[in-house]
Amino acid sequence: MSQIKPLSSMQTPRFADVATFFRLPIIKDLDRLDYCISGVPWDGGTTNRPGARHGPREIRNASSLVRLYHPVSLKSPYDKFNIADIGDCPVNPADLQDSLEKIEKFYENIVTSKTIPFSIGGDHLISLPILRAIGKKKPLGLFQFDSHSDTWDTYFGGFKYTHGTPFRRAIEENLIDPKKYVILGLRGALYDPNDLTWARKKGVTIITTDEYYEMGFSKCIEKIYNILGNTDCYFTFDIDGIDPTFAPGTGTPEVGGFNVREAQTIIRALNKLNFVGGDIVEVSPPFDINNMTSLVAATLAFEMLCTMTKVNN
Repeated sequence: MSQIKPLSSMQTPRFADVATFFRLPIIKDLDRLDYCISGVPWDGGTTNRPGARHGPREIRNASSLVRLYHPVSLKSPYDKFNIADIGDCPVNPADLQDSLEKIEKFYENIVTSKTIPFSIGGDHLISLPILRAIGKKKPLGLFQFDSHSDTWDTYFGGFKYTHGTPFRRAIEENLIDPKKYVILGLRGALYDPNDLTWARKKGVTIITTDEYYEMGFSKCIEKIYNILGNTDCYFTFDIDGIDPTFAPGTGTPEVGGFNVREAQTIIRALNKLNFVGGDIVEVSPPFDINNMTSLVAATLAFEMLCTMTKVNN
């Protein structure tokens, strides 16, 4: 039984005290933890609208509104596991490669401790160094909720490290198995008709938003399980997978996406997969309205944590 609990809102109001993820204590001794939550306040891979470096701070604040128990299962991950906020990963806002190295080293320490990490970004390039740490010994499966594939090769004349390239690099580095990789939610215009060809040839399963609505929820979930099965998987959630009506605070919004309720239902249905890490990324508070995107991200982060700890069934 876990001894680490969020601060009680019946004793300390939710607007009071120092903001942490879900009002959990800050504990940096990984040996005490089963799961850890960390911020990665970095957006050095952003190619258009910046600001995701401010995501962790605002999501911490919004997460004070998220209570302890899942609304369907009436179970809490904090009853079953020791979970804490471990603070923010070190980054270098002036040097991309140094930041990638700092993030990888930070997560190598987490992996060595056998703690399962859940991360709050930051732009989507943060997933690459995290996967370098978690997937170093063997390739992982990957479930990606996103309106973009992030499997492009280069930007701006050959630059290989942006928030649009992390999973191409991860496949090239053998960190993820492309045949155990599902992307859900793609929509919007492309740069070129062949933008998705490389990923599909490698074996990546892409389920566009249109295809999701054509096949329906149950068949989509069945397809995901048929591909990912018992594989150790990483769960990455780009907030732009949600329609900007509900989550406007992101750098690359795409209209015509899932609403929050649909995303919750999808996340809950994945609770039989074996997730060994996860992140939620691309919340850009400067483009938000009344902090609604930060609240959506905090709420979905809790859903993801419940799915990873299997307390939502």
